[in-house]
Amino acid sequence: MAKPSFRVYFTTHFDGRKTGVLLRTWDALFDRPAPSAYGATEDEVFRQLELTLRELEVTGEDHLLRYLWEETFQSQEVLVDVHPLSIVKKRTVIGKKKVPLRLTYIHSKLPSGAFRVMMPRLGGWYILEDLSLAPEVLRQAVSTMLLGENPRWIYEFRHDGDEYVREWEPRFLQRMDELALTRAAPAPASALARVAEDLVDKALRHKLPPTLGDDDDLRPLLPLLQQRPPASLLLVGGPGVGKSTWVRRMARLLAGERRADAPGPALWSTTADRIIAGMIYLGMWQERCLQIAEELGQRGDYLHVDRLVPLLHPQPDGSSIAELFLPALQAGEMGLIAECTEAEFERCQRRFPALLSLFRVVRLAETPASVMLGMLDRYQHRKEQGARLSTPGLKRLVQHLATFQPSHCFPGKGFRFVDWLYQESPAPRARALSAREVSEAYARYSGLPVELIADDIPAGAEVHAAALRRQVIGQDEACGVAARVLARFKAGLNDPERPCGTMLFVGPTGVGKTELAKQLTRYMFGEEGRMIRLDMSEFMAPGAAARMMEVGRGVSSLAQRVREQPLSLILLDEIEKAHPEVFDLLLGILGEGRLSDAFGRLVDFRMTMILMTSNLGAGARGPVGFGDDRSDGSFLKAVRQHFRPEFFNRIDHVISFHGLSPADLLRIVDLELERANQRTGLLRRNLRLRVTAEAREFLARIGYHPTLGARPLKRVIEERLITPLAARMAQDAQFRDREILVLPGGAGGQSTPDTLVL
Repeated sequence: MAKPSFRVYFTTHFDGRKTGVLLRTWDALFDRPAPSAYGATEDEVFRQLELTLRELEVTGEDHLLRYLWEETFQSQEVLVDVHPLSIVKKRTVIGKKKVPLRLTYIHSKLPSGAFRVMMPRLGGWYILEDLSLAPEVLRQAVSTMLLGENPRWIYEFRHDGDEYVREWEPRFLQRMDELALTRAAPAPASALARVAEDLVDKALRHKLPPTLGDDDDLRPLLPLLQQRPPASLLLVGGPGVGKSTWVRRMARLLAGERRADAPGPALWSTTADRIIAGMIYLGMWQERCLQIAEELGQRGDYLHVDRLVPLLHPQPDGSSIAELFLPALQAGEMGLIAECTEAEFERCQRRFPALLSLFRVVRLAETPASVMLGMLDRYQHRKEQGARLSTPGLKRLVQHLATFQPSHCFPGKGFRFVDWLYQESPAPRARALSAREVSEAYARYSGLPVELIADDIPAGAEVHAAALRRQVIGQDEACGVAARVLARFKAGLNDPERPCGTMLFVGPTGVGKTELAKQLTRYMFGEEGRMIRLDMSEFMAPGAAARMMEVGRGVSSLAQRVREQPLSLILLDEIEKAHPEVFDLLLGILGEGRLSDAFGRLVDFRMTMILMTSNLGAGARGPVGFGDDRSDGSFLKAVRQHFRPEFFNRIDHVISFHGLSPADLLRIVDLELERANQRTGLLRRNLRLRVTAEAREFLARIGYHPTLGARPLKRVIEERLITPLAARMAQDAQFRDREILVLPGGAGGQSTPDTLVL
């Protein structure tokens, strides 16, 4: 190894002058550019760099230690062909013309036998097992990075002259005391310290959040955690059962056992995302995993990763974090504590038996509802201020949580509600919340109407049906069936192992199928945003089912959205267009209320209401006119013929929607006009619309289509009424505080300041 000194990367320009840039051993977030200089010779560059480093030493704006290297670098070249942007018919496309680039990279051999490969112009480095891989790896990386870039920008990477690395030890560095230099700049944090936090250390500093429960039940496992080589534990239990709390309690127990003569193991806690965060170059996250395993082996500490499944998930290069840890686990050099659910454990046991055989399984059972009353009471008394729950209120809360959140376990879901309640009502209260007030609070927490969750508020199917019929016109029978499903849900008589309701809406277009789904969402959750709507015409191709199971950041699949909000309404529009593999996926959802996502984790659908729409049978007799009296049999026959029996038998209700009558259309017009009157612009200017009966009939007539039903009505109102009114308001700032008479079109009249002709 060479003596620690600086490394300067030189680039020779066409005029013979040189640019020198100092190479760093590590980078920081939002880092400033590395020191550089420009001169006619190397000596001139060195002199300018020395002045810059002296300034940094005095100001302390940077640490000189991270510019010191012991590695010796050599430079080589690689030829890269890049396809830049071209303009074809005023559109930017990636052209077929190739631009050859000759780029220089540098490399050094590491003590482990691997090679560090750097391309200073692009930044970052790669760790390669064999140097022979460097040309191909860099060629692919640079070609991908520059693919489709502007040719002018690619020109900046042209090869002007020689590029090489010089070792440099300036005079001021020779005179400096090496120890003083080391103390002036803190050494880079260990791999563990960069991605994890020591829970035992936090417990000793009283920074670990308090937990409920007696630590005596953990003491039998204490010798297991203190043994050498370290053991690995797998905590198995449902979400909210207390797996992470168990780890914090164990950290507190280890802190209590720590002595000066026997410090004991540390317990580092992290996640799979933190382990690979910022590792954007090839080989970087693998190197970090190996460093973590090596540090754990040297210290005898434990690594806690909150979830097991992400450790097993392949990264873009095909390998996983677990594969990097596996040799150290098999050799007993590191101890791993991970968490998973029972379903995940069974799936991983089939796919990764070698890994799971290295763990001792610790199963955590859900806290009984009877015990939760005392735990919640003790938990709320830890809060310094905020709402308090009476004993009947605590009982009502446990009842609601058990009924409406079966996908999560006690005690976690109880503690989360109490935390939410104290954030919503931070001020002290003179009395405790009653059972009725707890139901009202849970209604705000879940989005469900209090009439639907509180047993002491009578609300039968007639009440629900009346609320739906006020907004869904002409489909009284469909509203009645949907209301009976809601009543069954309120009574708690729905099948606990299936979605709380599964309905198929069939009928012609534009008669209210989607509108009923929207109104059910608003009625159940107070807002339309709780609807998960999928257009099944987008899931017609092979592989569509896999798209519904995707999970991860930025993903908006069915599995991801239900996992984030288990209490939802799902609308599958035009279900008959879905690919057959989608129906195979839906069989498990409709029959068992569950779905395995792309990671193999179960997604709970038992608290969802699933609605499907279809036009099957609507075109059997041509366009549907006013007052269509077709019997349910024609629709039901078409549905039975299209869907497989095992799918059809999992549907609770097939509901037929009929054509709209002229009276129904007039009521729909009234609804749309009422909504238009509530628009912010009209309210702000105190403008009111008074629509004549003739104008209402005019809108109903031109807003109806024999095939599309009432679907065009909203567009007609926007074009004939809202748009002209908006233009008038934009032209006249004083147009306010008046009633506007809306008259039908076609009568030859013209609009005046107080009238508007459609």
